[in-house]
Amino acid sequence: MTASAPVPDLETRFLAALRRSALPADWRRLVVAVSGGADSLALLHLLHATRSEHRLELVVAHADHGIHPRSVEVARRVEDVATGLGIPVQVGRLLLGPGTGETAARAARHGWLEKIRLSTSADGIALAHHMDDQAETVLLRILAGTGPAGLAAMARRRGVLFRPLLGIRRSELEAWVRQRGIQPWDDPANRDPAHRRSWIRVEILPRITERVPDVVSQLARVARHTASERAAWDQVVDVLPALDVRLEADGASVAARPVVEYHSPLARAVLRGVARRAGLALGPTRVRRVLELARKGASGRFVELGAGWCAELAFGRLRFFRTLDVPRPV
Repeated sequence: MTASAPVPDLETRFLAALRRSALPADWRRLVVAVSGGADSLALLHLLHATRSEHRLELVVAHADHGIHPRSVEVARRVEDVATGLGIPVQVGRLLLGPGTGETAARAARHGWLEKIRLSTSADGIALAHHMDDQAETVLLRILAGTGPAGLAAMARRRGVLFRPLLGIRRSELEAWVRQRGIQPWDDPANRDPAHRRSWIRVEILPRITERVPDVVSQLARVARHTASERAAWDQVVDVLPALDVRLEADGASVAARPVVEYHSPLARAVLRGVARRAGLALGPTRVRRVLELARKGASGRFVELGAGWCAELAFGRLRFFRTLDVPRPV
């Protein structure tokens, strides 16, 4: 797409994405995470432009990480945009400092967004991740040696998190805001190859694109296919006999004996499915540790799984639970 080419009916495609997401009928208010970049400004304006269709009240939330020296200026610009649209806005001063890494910044941001959701009685949080972000995530997880859960990458909706732009390219969003005279913030960190995601964005994907022009859509397709397979396994967990899967206040549990009697690949798939009920994604190493606990552990034994998660074998059941109030990765 050239800079001057019109973006084909982006609002119609956006509404179709909203319908596919099947938001709960009782959702009334949505927090919109707006960084000030082209993608999040496009998300905000698209939600505002289609409000007669989705009928959701919007609240803009901007996290000022305190990393870039111009962050206060960017926050002020986001406030001006929200005010111009007649949408209430919340700005959080996270004061992280310039040495903060990507993972810590993301955890702080998502923790703050959840606080804003609760304080405004909102039902969900809209995030501006798009197709290029999805492709980058798939590559990042491949490089980290991910299992099937990682290849599914980011879900269109997971719990309160909602990503309606996953089917739209970055270039389309940039062209759409440019055509409407919207001035986005161009964060230089997004092009700094010192960050692994930025390295993939500015160096790796462009090189692959020279040989495979549709690599972004192909990687996004991998995520969709894997997510579909994962959803099928989630349904299998409900129909396999004697598993007795239960959702609990702090996680989920399953009867241990049937699991350990399965062939290992099936047992691992079941454990991943049960863990997902609790909101936990189990990679290959952690799922092996859990299966070993189920097969060899004594009642009362547990293994730590990171980010405050544990698995425990107790009274014939294998239980996934959270011990710490740590923001969940997304």
